Amino acid sequence: MADRERVVIAGGGFAGFTAARKLSRMARGAIEIVLVNPTDYFLYLPLLPEVAAGILDPRKVAVPLAGHCPGVRHLLATVDSVDLKERRLHCTDAEGGHRDLRYDRLVVAVGSVNKLLPVPGVAEHAHGFRSIAEALYLRDHMIRQMELAEAADDPEERTARCTFVVVGAGYTGTEVAAHGQLLTRDILRRRTGLRGQRLRWLLVDVAPRILPELDERLSRTAHETLAERGVEIRTGTSVAEATHEGVKLSDGEFVPTRSLVWCVGVRPDPLIESLGLATERGRLCTDEFLTVPGHPEIFGCGDAAAVPDLTRPGEFTAMTAQHATRQGTRVAGNVAASYGRAERRPYKHSDLGFVVDLAGAKAAANPLGVPLSGLPAKAVTRGYHLLALPGGRARVAGNWLLDAVLPRQTVQLDLVRASAVPLDSEVPERPHGTAAP
Repeated sequence: MADRERVVIAGGGFAGFTAARKLSRMARGAIEIVLVNPTDYFLYLPLLPEVAAGILDPRKVAVPLAGHCPGVRHLLATVDSVDLKERRLHCTDAEGGHRDLRYDRLVVAVGSVNKLLPVPGVAEHAHGFRSIAEALYLRDHMIRQMELAEAADDPEERTARCTFVVVGAGYTGTEVAAHGQLLTRDILRRRTGLRGQRLRWLLVDVAPRILPELDERLSRTAHETLAERGVEIRTGTSVAEATHEGVKLSDGEFVPTRSLVWCVGVRPDPLIESLGLATERGRLCTDEFLTVPGHPEIFGCGDAAAVPDLTRPGEFTAMTAQHATRQGTRVAGNVAASYGRAERRPYKHSDLGFVVDLAGAKAAANPLGVPLSGLPAKAVTRGYHLLALPGGRARVAGNWLLDAVLPRQTVQLDLVRASAVPLDSEVPERPHGTAAP
C-alpha cells in the first residue's frame, strides 16, 4: 500500500460519497482511496423530513459506508486543516485524537453548514435541520409541545406550544412545514384534552414566493397545497428577534411560540476559507474540470466548490444535491484521468427537473420540464428517491407502505437533547435541496 498513490476524499456527502464509489470502480485497486468523514454513513438528507414526521426509521436514510464503498478506506474523522505545501491533512478522529494524512490527490467535498444570520436570539432559540440528530430532536420536540399544551391550564401557553414557525421556504423548509403540520394535526386529533385548540404553523421567508428556485407554477401549487391545510405563508418577511417566549417578525408581529426551525439555507464549510486558495462567496474556485487553478492535484466538488456553470456562462452551479452527485461522478473520472485510466472531461449538466414532497398524497415536480402536482407528482417524487438511494430501497418502500395503512406512533424517544443540536454547529452534512437525477 505504501507504493500506491493515495487519493484522499474529504467529506462523505453526495459529492464525496459518489466520488469514492465511482473512483473505486475505475481504479480497481491501482490507487489507494481514503474517504475522511465524521460519520460511518452517507446521509440521504432529502428524506430527512419524513424521519422527523415519523414516517421513516432514521436508519433508512443512513447508508453505511462499509459495503457501499468497496475498496475505499474510511477514516472516521473531521478535517481540521490542510498543508498544501506538504500535501497533508490534519484531522481529529471520533475520540478526539489528532493525526496527519498525506495525499497525492485531494478531493475537497466537505459540503456546507447552517447559514446563520445576525438575528438576535436565533442561535440560542432556533434549531436547524441538517442531520439525523436534528430530525429526531424536532420530532420529539413537536410531540412534547403538544403533550405539554394538553397539560397546561393557561390558554396563552397552550396556544404558544401549539404554534410552530419555520424560517426559510426553500426545499427543506417547505417539506419540514408540510410534514410537521400533518404530524401535529394527527396528534391534535388523538389528544382529547386539546379538542378545539387551534394548531398554527407559519412558513416565513424574505423571498416573494415559496420555493423561489422552482418554476412559478410549481411554487404556486405548493403554496396552495399548504395554504389549504392551514399553513400561514409569510413571504417578504423575516425574523427580527427570537426569544424563549416567541418570535418577532420583521412586519412587527410577535408570534408566541416554543418552536423555531431554521431552514434558511447553507454556507460552505469554514475549512474552505482556511485553505488560502481563491474562493467565490466562500466556495473553493475550480475550473470546468473541477480542478483548482494552480493546484492540479486538488479537486473540488459539491457545496464546497464554485464550479463554472457551462450552461450559464459567468455563473456557478447551485448548491444542490443534483449538482453534488453529478460532480462527484465527474471528479472521479477526472481523478482517474490524471492516472491515465479515463478521459478528462469538463462538468456540464442537463437539468432534469426537481421534486418537492408536500406530505400526504401531495407533491410538486417538473421531470424533464413537465409540471406535475398531486398524486402523479407524488409518484414521481417517491420513484426518484428510490432510484437515487444507493441502498435500502426495499426498507424505505416498506416504511411508506406501513405509513399508508397504519397510524403513526406518536411517542417521544428522548434520544437527543437540545444541547446536542446547537444551531451554530459547524459539522458539515449535505447539499440542500432535492433534485431529480
